Parts: sequence; C-alpha cells; structure tokens
Amino acid sequence: MDTIAGFFSFITTPVSWVIVQFHTVYGAIFGADTGWAWGLSIVSLVILIRICLIPLFVKQIKATRAMQTLQPEMKKIQERYKNDKQRQSEEMMKLYKETGTNPLSSCLPILAQSPFFFALYHVLNGIATGKTIGVINDDLLASARKAHIFGAPLAAKFMDSSDKVEALGATLTDVRVVTAVMIVLMSFSQFYTQRQLMTKNVDTTVKTPFMQQQKMLMYVFPVMFAVFGINFPVGVLVYWLTTNVWTMGQQMYVIRNNPTPGSKAQAAYLERLHKHVTNHGKTRNRRERAIVKAIVAKGRDRNEFERKFINGLTKSGLAAQPDGNVVKSEGSVATLTAEDGAPTTTAAPKRQQPKRQSKAQRQSGAAKAAGESTAANASDASDASGSSDSGASEPTSLSKSEQPKDASQPATRKAGTPKSGSGGRSKAQSGQRKGGPQRPKSPSKK
Repeated sequence: MDTIAGFFSFITTPVSWVIVQFHTVYGAIFGADTGWAWGLSIVSLVILIRICLIPLFVKQIKATRAMQTLQPEMKKIQERYKNDKQRQSEEMMKLYKETGTNPLSSCLPILAQSPFFFALYHVLNGIATGKTIGVINDDLLASARKAHIFGAPLAAKFMDSSDKVEALGATLTDVRVVTAVMIVLMSFSQFYTQRQLMTKNVDTTVKTPFMQQQKMLMYVFPVMFAVFGINFPVGVLVYWLTTNVWTMGQQMYVIRNNPTPGSKAQAAYLERLHKHVTNHGKTRNRRERAIVKAIVAKGRDRNEFERKFINGLTKSGLAAQPDGNVVKSEGSVATLTAEDGAPTTTAAPKRQQPKRQSKAQRQSGAAKAAGESTAANASDASDASGSSDSGASEPTSLSKSEQPKDASQPATRKAGTPKSGSGGRSKAQSGQRKGGPQRPKSPSKK
C-alpha cells in the first residue's frame, strides 16, 4: 500500500493543502487539536472531490444503461463467433463504435477518485510515522497526532500493536472498536448501494450476464472493504465511509428521479408522476416533460410500465403530447368537484351494443311482424275495392261509330255489365284483382 501511495505522491501536496485550509476553518470553531476539526476536514475533502466528479458520475450512469441495452446484441455476437475470438472482438468494437458506448465509462468515477484516496493515505501514513509531508509542517503534524475520533487517533490502524497505539495517546481497545465499527458501516453501505442498484434499477425484462456480474460484485466488494479496511488508518476509514455514504445517497436520488426503463424504480416513478399530472393537469418541470417526451417517442416500443402510464392518462381524460406536455383530451368533458374545486374529467358515454336475443324471442318477433304485414295488406285491399265499386256505378254508352256493323252479330255488352253466372258481382267488387297483393302465408310453426 505504501508503494502505491508513493506512486501518487505528485498529488499529495494539493490534497494536504486542501485539508489544511478546511482545518483552519474548523479549528477556529472546534479547536485546532480536536478530532472534529481534522475529521470534518477529511469529510469536506470527500465532498469537494465528489462534487467535482458529478459529471463523471452522470456519464457512468449513461454508460451503464447503454451496456445493459447492448447485452442482448453482445450475447448474439458471442454465440455467432464463439470459435473466432479475433472476429468476436472486432464485432464488439464495431458495436461500441456504432452505439457510441465506452465500457470503461462505468469505471470513471472510481478511477478518477483513486489518486486522491492514495494521496490521503500517504498524508495520514506520514502523520502516523511522524514525518512532515506536503504543506503539513511540524506544528500541524503535532496537532494531527493529538486529534482523536471517538478515542482513536487519525493515524491508528486496526492491526497496530499496543505500543504504537500508546505512543499516539490511545488504547488498543478503543482503536479496534472504532475501526471495527467503521469497517462494518463501510462494508454495509457498499453492499446496500449495490443491492439497491440490482433490485430496483435493473430492467427485469432482460436477463443478461451483466446482471449476474453485478450480483457477484454485490457480495465481493463488501468483503474486499472488510479485508483491506483492517490495514487502513482511521482517517482513511473516515474518508472511505464518507464517500460510500455519498455514493449511496447519490444512487438513491438517481434511482428515484431518473430510473432505468423497465425497472421497478421506473414503475414507482411513473406511478408518482401519474398522480402528480392528474392532480395538476400538466407536467410541472423540464425533467417531467423530458420523461413524457421520451415515452411518447417510443410508440410501440414502450414497456409494460410506460403503456400503463399512457393508458392511465387516457382514462383520466388527459393526453401526452410529443413535446412532453400533457393536455386534456378532446373526448372528455371537464367538470369541477364540489369539495376542492379540482378539475376532473369524465369520458364521453360509449355506444351500447344491442343485447343478443334468444331463439324464442326471435320467433315471437317474426310472428308479430307477420301479423302487422297481414293487417297492412288487408287495408290496401279494402281501399282498392272501394275505388273499383265507385268506377262500376257509372254507366258508359257506346258511340255510333262503336256499334257493330252487322245487325246479325250480337251487340257488345256495355262496359260494367257483369257476365252471366258471375252472381251479379264483378271481380273488382269481390275484392280480388289480377296482379294485386296476395295474402301472405302464415309463418310456419317450428
């Protein structure tokens, strides 16, 4: 560890200068030789470094999600060229180039933070051995050696001997209790951060080897911290515990407000977003509009939670727009509740389909329709008979030109004169007309 720390000695001076500046501020409040002044200086150093690393952390999130998306394609390439490792590597690099993904981007925060970690270790190790380092002079060295955090000196380690701990003005029991508690907290925070990432912020619809790798790291990292932690000075444990707690809080914020699509965190976020949008009738800020815009742009490629969100807006009488805004849909009518006056929407009434009739109902309806048709035909026949009788009651005479020339031929009977044997009643009078409407047959009874 000392060799690695010496390799990063070039950054020791800037790190020691930052610690001294924070110590000057906190020393004026708590006292220059107190553990609070030196401990808070280390915590402030961590916060300053992590704030500077936020852009790299955002890039790490994007790279991790891109790698998760590419896992199915990567698996296909591995299966297609499993016997040709060189071609497999070429296709992998081609895939990374086409999608603009860098596998090393997910490790950038850790790699960027490592020099500061080893530089701090180098500074604290110098304090433990009584050597001035960086901008820490003899007065600051003596002050740092007097500083204790809950009874444990900043430069003390879990594996130190009792003589070395007594030389720093503490007892071995205090040092081991404090370091053991800090190591457990450091390992637990690392485990919880990784577990939170695996259980809440992973797309459950895609099963890839990447998930198995992350699951393995969830158990490996805490063990590594526990093993290496017993050789870290108390000041380094303060640094590492602080950065783990920062990472855990930062991860919780990202999972809550910018979850991975298809994860449980996205389902919880969209449920909260649906509640907020229905209460306010619109998206409240730029981030919400960006989320809605991305969901609308997916179209048919939406996952289960995104489709549920869009359907929920539709049922509430709202419609998501391509620009990310949410407006009232045209098929809904806005009303006001009597309690709080909040706008609510009621969907337009749907057209009801006719009920299906049974066979008996259909037969009774047909018989009724046939009866009505018979009555209508009878009425038409009655009207036709009346008009025929009125025409027959008017006698007609033949003109002289229509008289037969031969007197021996019988005279043509006058129009309207009934034939003999007809019973004195014409065909029209009997209510029967040639080509007239016939009486419909009665429906057969089945």
